[in-house]
Amino acid sequence: MQFMIMFITGIAGGILAGMFGVGGGIIIVPVLVLLVGMTQHSASATSLVALLLPVGILGVMEYYRSGRITTEHLWFGLIIALGLFIGAYFGAKIAISLSSDTLRKAFAVFTGIVAFRLWFK
Repeated sequence: MQFMIMFITGIAGGILAGMFGVGGGIIIVPVLVLLVGMTQHSASATSLVALLLPVGILGVMEYYRSGRITTEHLWFGLIIALGLFIGAYFGAKIAISLSSDTLRKAFAVFTGIVAFRLWFK
C-alpha cells in the first residue's frame, strides 16, 4: 500500500510540476506529512531524495548524516521520483491545453487548499 501512495504522490507531483513548475514542497511534503504521517523533517528530506539527481544530493546527504531520514525514506523518495518522471509529462499536456488565466487560477486554488490543510492539521 505504501508503494502505491508513494507512486501516486510522484505522479501527482509530476503533473503539478508539469502544470505549475512545482512538486516537492507543494504536493510531496504535504502528502507525506498529512497522509503518511512523516515528520516535517523526514518529509522534506524524502522529497529531496525524489529530486536527488537534479537538485537535492547535498541536502539528502546532510539529512541522512543527521539521522533525520532512513534507508526506507531513501527508497520512498526514489519511488516518488519514478512517479514524478511520468506525471510531469501528463501535467505538461494538461497545462498546455489550458489558458494562462485558467492555469493561474487553478494554481491559486490548489495552493490555497494545501495551505488551509497544513494550517489546521
